[in-house]
Amino acid sequence: MKNEIRQITYTDTWNIRHRVMWPNQPFDYIKLPEDAIGNHFGLFKNEKIVAVVSLFINDGEAQFRKLATEIQEQGQGYGTLLLSYLIDFTSKQKVKKIWCNARADKTSFYTKFGMVPTNKKYTKGGIEFVVMEKKMT
Repeated sequence: MKNEIRQITYTDTWNIRHRVMWPNQPFDYIKLPEDAIGNHFGLFKNEKIVAVVSLFINDGEAQFRKLATEIQEQGQGYGTLLLSYLIDFTSKQKVKKIWCNARADKTSFYTKFGMVPTNKKYTKGGIEFVVMEKKMT
């Protein structure tokens, strides 16, 4: 059973995003206006995409969005592999920081990677989010 991370198209992310993140919303809810200009990655397990993430680099900062792992594949470290890959990828891009809008109940996952919560919070679709960031050296 081989796992591999590869760059994918933004449309390849949509089905997993919808199933995992916002299954009760219309399909278009998970599409981002900037999807076409981002970098998108998929973790493949036996040639099937089981986890996805999207990355947007702008003005020396990298924001990752829509990190999602298929529900039946969660808890196996795929999110950890993808985020580790992103941190390595962005360090090669010479960004000053990497950040995300984390679901408030998932912040402990991101702190394992040296990300820290900021004082920026908001609610979307009834879910609380907090901006988390990691300064890159």
